[in-house]
Amino acid sequence: MSRVQVIEQDGKPVFYVVPADLWERLRAAAEEAEDIADLVRFDREDDGLRFPAAVALAIADGVPCLRAWREHRGMTLQALADAAGISAPYISQIEGGKRAGTTATLKKLAAALGLPLAALTA
Repeated sequence: MSRVQVIEQDGKPVFYVVPADLWERLRAAAEEAEDIADLVRFDREDDGLRFPAAVALAIADGVPCLRAWREHRGMTLQALADAAGISAPYISQIEGGKRAGTTATLKKLAAALGLPLAALTA
């Protein structure tokens, strides 16, 4: 292994001088360790929610989240209303941004769409 130079002040190490090749190996190892720690954290915190590209792109284009998911599922406004037990005009108001929708309502809509609540509130 390469020789490491220790610079002391008052009898205590204050600097370590390492050859460039050793420094590069240490830096690469540290970056890899950080990447592995990130992957472990991502796996631990993953809620499993995935947005299909069509939904993500629609939302990015300004389509309300509920409408993007409804259309992705191929449901009409009335079909979603029937499945969720909520009036179509109320859903239309939520999609149009005129009403926010209560948590209970959003839970019903999410269930009717086969989604976790987080998919409609993300």
